Amino acid sequence: MDKVILYHGSKEVVEFPEIRIAKFNKDFYFGFYCTKYSGQARRWATRFTGKGVISEYFYVPDNTLNVLSFSEMTEEWLDFIVQCRLGISHSYDIVEGPMANDTIFNYVQNFADGKISRSAFWELVKFKKPTHQISFHTARALTALQFVKGYEVDG
Repeated sequence: MDKVILYHGSKEVVEFPEIRIAKFNKDFYFGFYCTKYSGQARRWATRFTGKGVISEYFYVPDNTLNVLSFSEMTEEWLDFIVQCRLGISHSYDIVEGPMANDTIFNYVQNFADGKISRSAFWELVKFKKPTHQISFHTARALTALQFVKGYEVDG
């Protein structure tokens, strides 16, 4: 398979990615998150201070890894994100799919809390354009990434 360029936005160059347990559960649970969109990585990198760093990687898909991929927001995607955000782990090495940006995340949270119905969720997100994320959840999955370079960016 061909290698793909992925981007990670943060406050420092990440030459050696690692899986970190964070204070809050993420869309696809704890992992190392990248995107195929450099503009999205720039937003991740600059969201707090207006300055940040993008780390760029070659990703070579490995068919021996346990990968879950969502090509779009679906019922399965919604259920998976709700489970992960509730702190329920999974056994996938890599998960790829749309990202629940701030607005969509609020709708996911309202759905998870029982404040809106499933049909109301889909009505609210109908005109929202989801972004892309790919998350690496095991040390073995991280070996599919090869660091290329890191560079500073402004918001």
